[in-house]
Amino acid sequence: MNRPLEGVRILTLEQFGAGPYGSMLLADLGADVIKVENPFTGGDPSRAMGPHFLGEHDGHYFQTFSLNKRSVGINLKCPEGREAFHALVRTADAVLNNFRGDQAEKLGLDYAALGPVNERIVCAHISAYGRDNDRRSWPGYDYLMQAETGWMQLTGEPGAPPARCGLSIVDFMTGTTAALALVSALLGVARSGRGQDVDVSLFDVALHQLSYPGNWYLNEGTRTERLPRSAHPSAVPVQLFATSDAWVFVMCMTQKFWQLLIDELGRPDLGQDPRFKDPHNRREHMDALTPLLDAEFARDSTDNWLKRLCHLLPAAPVYDIAHALDNPFVHQIGMVRQVPHPQKQDFRTLANPIKLSGNRLPSRVCSALAADTETLLREAGLDEAAMVRLGKAGAIKR
Repeated sequence: MNRPLEGVRILTLEQFGAGPYGSMLLADLGADVIKVENPFTGGDPSRAMGPHFLGEHDGHYFQTFSLNKRSVGINLKCPEGREAFHALVRTADAVLNNFRGDQAEKLGLDYAALGPVNERIVCAHISAYGRDNDRRSWPGYDYLMQAETGWMQLTGEPGAPPARCGLSIVDFMTGTTAALALVSALLGVARSGRGQDVDVSLFDVALHQLSYPGNWYLNEGTRTERLPRSAHPSAVPVQLFATSDAWVFVMCMTQKFWQLLIDELGRPDLGQDPRFKDPHNRREHMDALTPLLDAEFARDSTDNWLKRLCHLLPAAPVYDIAHALDNPFVHQIGMVRQVPHPQKQDFRTLANPIKLSGNRLPSRVCSALAADTETLLREAGLDEAAMVRLGKAGAIKR
């Protein structure tokens, strides 16, 4: 497969979710993504995240965010380590980190430090709160962003405690945003010949995702609240319904879908009721409409409702993780694949959702900690004498 980022080299200093997720997307698209890790401290801390491991300094959690990457072991805290790192920077197109906002400058990872080494280098920074404000030294994680930017108050049932999303979505969206920003900056380098700093923060991304509820408040003072059954704040009916054996989520986002629903239910009277005739009235009388629809959905099973509805309007079952991943459709479309690991030949993972020319992107497991150090440093021009000197200085582990 001819992947669009082949020939692009990205050095990453990353840990846990946001940075590794974003750089993995770039690696899947063909970039040579090289994890720069300290071999004396165990490398990326996510290598030690359990509960399932694949040998020392490796595990399911780590590989989830590190497919298609290589690993070089360099201790940046000694001068010789920075010397080795600069040798790699000269061969690279971008350097990505997801440290605290005050760390990039201290570690020499910004354009002010690396531009003199490679004028074309793009320095991408993922931080909790940014690098240019009084929170730049604050540590931060996904869940904290969900708390402060209003997500938790928008999630869950009315009257229940605030709840986080079930997955670290802020991390993943921040990583994706950073990947887009980095690639965009590389296009700029192709035109100008000069790199730059690119900044994305967890807080900014989480706040930006408030989207239309945010605009409603900023312009009209509307405070969007939680609704029962995970209902949409304006479109009705868009919510969970209990069937005779489980749950189904139905989405009548348009008047057309509403009409198709009541036709299939055999309830044309609901369309003639002035309380439910259009989106505005249904929103105003949602509490009256919901029990009427509840009675209809309770008459049949989830499977049967899906057979009746899925070709007419948007509807889906509510699955747990096991049912979601064992779903025959998931395997039919190739979203689960086997990626052999030295410690587990039948290791399985989720495929990248992007397709090129109708084909899913290839995957391989990440290298072992520091496994590519010798190869990459020699390619960067360091000879055996230099390698010995770096080893004695504690810059690399041989």
